[in-house]
Amino acid sequence: MCRASTVTLASLCLCVPLLLATEEEKAASAQPFPVLVGAGDIADCANLSGAEATAKLLEKIPGTVVAVGDLAYPDGTKENFACYDKTWGRVKERTKPAPGNHEFHSKGATFYFEYFGKAAGDPKEGYYSYDLGTWHIIALNSECAEVGGCHEGSPEEKWLRADLASHPSGCTLAYFHKPLFSSGGTHGDDPEVKPFFQALYDAHADVVLNGHDHDYERFAPQDPNGRLDLARGVREFVIGTGGKNHRPFGEPEGTSVVRDATAFGVLKLTLKPKDYDWEFIPEEGKTFTDSGSDSCH
Repeated sequence: MCRASTVTLASLCLCVPLLLATEEEKAASAQPFPVLVGAGDIADCANLSGAEATAKLLEKIPGTVVAVGDLAYPDGTKENFACYDKTWGRVKERTKPAPGNHEFHSKGATFYFEYFGKAAGDPKEGYYSYDLGTWHIIALNSECAEVGGCHEGSPEEKWLRADLASHPSGCTLAYFHKPLFSSGGTHGDDPEVKPFFQALYDAHADVVLNGHDHDYERFAPQDPNGRLDLARGVREFVIGTGGKNHRPFGEPEGTSVVRDATAFGVLKLTLKPKDYDWEFIPEEGKTFTDSGSDSCH
């Protein structure tokens, strides 16, 4: 430590660079980690109060926004996307979407791809990937019939495996609308997307985000057959809490850890080089939340 009363010219020359280096290190350490935040099942033109509540949350949270399918009810039309635009459209410039089944109520999800443009990927596919800090992020299209299937050897499954192989290190997160696992009483498990989960598991991916059932659910790390796997299992979150409505749960899955169907809200993920934090942030006036941390594989 340098003291003004004892500093000589020689000591000043030695001390100042050290102080500067220390300040640079402090500045570097103060840089925030990337944030991924979002939900699915969002804007219903018949009642926008839920979507408005979650949009207000997003405006206060910096980071990349994920919109996990069923964004514009009821039919993904141009008029429906005008309702989405009034709410989550306020953070459109930082949104990375994935399509849901309601987008495809309009043939080919025409207005979904028109609204998001290049951010939604190739309109013939609807799946793409990008990097966020040290993490690799994959947006998939779970409307399998629209893209030649999701089965093993399908164009999307082969693309997914190739994409994972080209990013072998670091942490990996994927999001798509329909969940393989869900305790939701309306839809529940969707085995059609199991090949996606299998490919992600084989590549040691860490996190999967889904929607479809209008609730929040966090699972323990598990393999594609729903067995607990703390060593290399993928942790799934169902975040169908964007604002459409709430639906009751059915019989809980064996690996389901936390469930709530009372609060709209968004899931915030802080993506660190070797681990991640999660936090469910509820709409104003609701108290349910869920938070924790885990390491990447």
